[in-house]
Parts: sequence; C-alpha cells; structure tokens
Amino acid sequence: MNPIEDGIDRRKLLKTLGLGSTAGALGLMSSRSMAQSDAALPKGMEKVTIAKVRAIHTAPYGINLVIVKVETDQDGLYGLGCATFTQRAHTVVAAIEEYLDPFFKGKPVSTIEDNWQMAYQSSYWRNGPVLNNALSGVDQALWDIKGKMAGMPVYELLGGKTRFAVDAYGHASGRSVEEVMESVQRFKDWGYRNIRIQLGGYGSTHLAENPPYKAAGFGSPDDRTIDPQAYKRGTIEIFKRARERFGDEIELLHDMHERLQPMDAIDMIQRVQEYRPFFIEDPLSPENIGWFKKLREQTSCPIAMGELFNSPHEWLEPISQRLYDYIRIHISQIGGITPAMKVARLGEWFNVRTAWHGPGDTSPVGHAANCHIDLAVWNFGIQEMGRFREQAFEVFPGMPTIKDGYIYVNEAPGLGIDIDEKAAAKYPPVVYNYNWTQLRAKDGTPVRP
Repeated sequence: MNPIEDGIDRRKLLKTLGLGSTAGALGLMSSRSMAQSDAALPKGMEKVTIAKVRAIHTAPYGINLVIVKVETDQDGLYGLGCATFTQRAHTVVAAIEEYLDPFFKGKPVSTIEDNWQMAYQSSYWRNGPVLNNALSGVDQALWDIKGKMAGMPVYELLGGKTRFAVDAYGHASGRSVEEVMESVQRFKDWGYRNIRIQLGGYGSTHLAENPPYKAAGFGSPDDRTIDPQAYKRGTIEIFKRARERFGDEIELLHDMHERLQPMDAIDMIQRVQEYRPFFIEDPLSPENIGWFKKLREQTSCPIAMGELFNSPHEWLEPISQRLYDYIRIHISQIGGITPAMKVARLGEWFNVRTAWHGPGDTSPVGHAANCHIDLAVWNFGIQEMGRFREQAFEVFPGMPTIKDGYIYVNEAPGLGIDIDEKAAAKYPPVVYNYNWTQLRAKDGTPVRP
C-alpha cells in the first residue's frame, strides 16, 4: 500500500472512531486512559499528539519553498502547511526545526487555537515574518490533520462552501504594450475573466534607460532603476489599449507594488480611473499608511492592500476606517489559517473583501490553504494564483487546479494536498537572487517596495 492510500485508510479509521467505534479495541489507547482524563475529549481525538515538526525545503520550479510536515503519534496521520518566506528560507527552516519542533512535541493536535496562541507569544517578541511563517506552517498542518481526522475538507470545518469554486486572476505582462495585449488575449482564451496587466516588471524598470548613477559608478551593476513618470505613462497606456481592444468583457487589475511616492501614486490612480480597474494593488508602502485617507478622498478606484503586513496593528484601523476594498494579506506572513479567518471575519463587518496574496512563492500547499478559506468566507473577493509548471504537480499530488479561470481544490479530507518527498529531494534549494527587491531612483536613492 502506498503512503497516500495508507493515509486515507488511517483517516477512514479515525472517522469511524469518531462515530463511536471502541478505541481500545483498535489499539489507539488503553481502556484506562479512556476512563480517566481523556474521556471528555471527542472520540477520534483521544491522545493524538504531535510527534515531530520538520521542514521540507525544495525548489521544484526555481523558487525556494518551505513546507512544514507535522507528524503525529498515530501511524500515517500527518499534516502539511506552507512556511515559505523565499527571501529568508534557511532562517525559517532553522526556526521550525530548532524552536517549534521541541515546543510542539507532545502537544495535542486538536487544540489549534490554544497551540497557536501559546506559540505566538513563546518568543516574547512577535509579528516578525520569520517566526510568523514558521508558525503558519504548523497551523496549516494542524488544520490539515483536523480535516483528515474528521473525514472532511478543511473548508467544511470553516463553515462549508459559499461558492462552487474560487474566482481567480492571471498575470499578463510584456515589455511592450503590444506584448501585454497578446498576453491578455492568451489569458482570455484560457477562460479568465480577471486579468492583471503589467508593463514589464513592477515599476516598468526596463523603461528607465542609462540612469546617471550607473554612469557615476554608484551602486551595483545589476541594480534596477525606476523612472516614475515613464512607469505612469506606460501603465495608463496599457489600461487604455486593453479597454479599447477587449471592452468591458474582462476585469483589469494592476499591482503598483509600492513603487511610487504618494502623490505620484494618487496621480496615476486618478488617471487610470476612467478605465475602471477591478482594483489597484498596493499603491503605497506600509511606511506611508497615513496617506490612504488622502488617496481614498481622491479616487473611486477600488484599492487592495496588505501583502507586506505582519501585524494586526497594520490592518485593524484601515479596515475599520474602510480605507481598502480588498485585504491582500499573505497567509503565511501573518501565521496561518487561524489568524486569516479572523481577518476575513473582521473585514466582513466593514465590507472589505479578501484577495489573499498568491504569487509563485506561495507554495501549492499555501494555495490550497488560501482556497479553502476562499470557499468558506462570505466576503471573498478574488484569488491570485499562477499557472504551475509540471514539476509542481510531480512534487505536490492533489494540488488545486484551474479551469476556465476558476480554482478547484481536491475534495479529499484536510487540505487535500500531499508531498512526494522523494520528488521534492530532486529539486534542492537554489541561491536566492536579492536583486528582485532592490530598486533605485535615477540618482541612486534606494526605493522601498
């Protein structure tokens, strides 16, 4: 019997146990333990504890992914979670194996909220991306285990489906306006109704030619440069051309990635407003969060924000003040499914919808977690998820799939996704290219994303 079949058999066994089978007869616990302190626990969860928390570090499509595997004291019962923080992947692995493994060992798998709260404060200083990602991996894995024990997909544990599938958007880009339009056409042909458009990389850095700081020998040769006015002109043009070519048949999105100063950002959003964006993403950096009120007063464009947020202090007031239309939090960055559900419920009261961050450096396990929340929460907005390369399906059996622009999760119990560790080992971690986040103005001043 292969490991996946064995895991399913175990889940069936535990589901049967939860319906009232005699646990002692199955050898999962002694009659004495049933008669004592565990008697009050739901059947099927008696003394199931965490035996090991470990990290699986792999890069099947050239991006460093960190997967947490939580193993239990029940043979074949384990859970998976995403702890991917590509920019500091090795540090997250160390946090998982050196701190969270000994912390969680022996703790019950069923008390997810209690486990999360105690781990969250265990380092005293909290809300940092390294420890939040490590904790997220454990949290998602515990939800995966709970779903397997219940014999249900995780979305059922979160309240059940409020939609048949998850509406997604794709990423259309190109170095010229014509290339962007052709990319949009491909996504439209694939059935997408929502398409993000970008002229080149974030900030259209290819439009900034021969910056003076490079001629002066300042900075590094591979530093990228932004010309704010060229970026603004190019973005306005692709919106104009897309509406002329495709009309209102599709929704258009754009990610500013915090590349502009506040007044330039407001100016650009005002000028694309006539082309009816579905939303403009991350127009201002977290350091400029005080400008959102001014932005809100100046435009009717829907705003999405949050992928750089770590702490509730960063989104609590803006959501309550209705400064965003979509919350773009990265689920592993804030600590997993447990806090993400709280953010979604908060947003519901202020008509702020979810648009969880779902780039290439969210692992397929993380995408599965995103989608289970998307299916369950009423105030879902839209989900970012790219088209995965073949290697992803090799390493992650059961991963979510896209058809006609909708994402479908595997309906198996838990998150519905597994990992082939032998296949993962074929794709060792890669050296991270820090140039992705490094950006300068024409005089060489660092520009914060």
